[in-house]
Amino acid sequence: MAAPHDMSAIRRAPCPFVIGADVGASWIRLVARHGQRRVGTVRVPATGVGDLGTFLPGLLRRRGWRDVDTLVVGSRGIWTAAERRAVARRLGRTARRIEVLSDAQVAHLGALGGGHGVLLLAGTGSIAIGRSEEGRWTRAGGFGPLLGDEGSGFWLGRAWLRATTQGEDFLPARRLIQAPDPVRRIAALAPRVLARARAGDPRARRIVAEGQAHLAARARDVTRALRLPAPVPVSWAGGLLDDPRYRAGVARALRRAGVRARWQAPAMAPVEAAALRAAELARRHR
Repeated sequence: MAAPHDMSAIRRAPCPFVIGADVGASWIRLVARHGQRRVGTVRVPATGVGDLGTFLPGLLRRRGWRDVDTLVVGSRGIWTAAERRAVARRLGRTARRIEVLSDAQVAHLGALGGGHGVLLLAGTGSIAIGRSEEGRWTRAGGFGPLLGDEGSGFWLGRAWLRATTQGEDFLPARRLIQAPDPVRRIAALAPRVLARARAGDPRARRIVAEGQAHLAARARDVTRALRLPAPVPVSWAGGLLDDPRYRAGVARALRRAGVRARWQAPAMAPVEAAALRAAELARRHR
């Protein structure tokens, strides 16, 4: 992917009607822009959406969003160029120009304003994604609940169930597992685990500390793979890392892992970055 231009220049440049979309595990968010104006937003649950190539065009039609010049989609569950092209093909003629990125890349562009550094994302799932000064990308984690997502909301919830479920106590856990969308329901236990850890529950404190160490290890691996110079710009995304105490524990774990980081608050939401990226592409092709 080409390195984005300065975000402030994008904001000043007029552009045709463009849309940015952030397709996450829990929510799908869209922002529509027309020149300098933000003309509409959408936020819908990701559950039950089905094929994105059918859902997104239908949603745009219902909103009356026609004649779209550029659509930029950050989608979960994709990474390779072939996967991005396949999603773009499914979206067909939704817009004259379509670019598909991973949702983690879009979140990185938003959090770090198109600059280099590491983004730690921990919500329902988790991933560390980094971009070098030369525009090279790499990642650690992000393989979903079956193969990874260490330190995520799902990981904390599952670890808590494992630590507290025994014998006849299995019934509540079984109801969660058998319910629709069990990953999201188990991830919803994470705030309870954090609250118990702060109240001094030793099991919860151990789980939280381990989750923080996992996220720090992912950030360390990305930093080393890209050979990012210290201090490494580090930002965050996702509901779990929005919790300042959980984030502070990750920062401490990262220091212990040997990474000197410069933490910075996210510059903008991923969906806003997708919309500005769409505006940039439209401006380039005028």
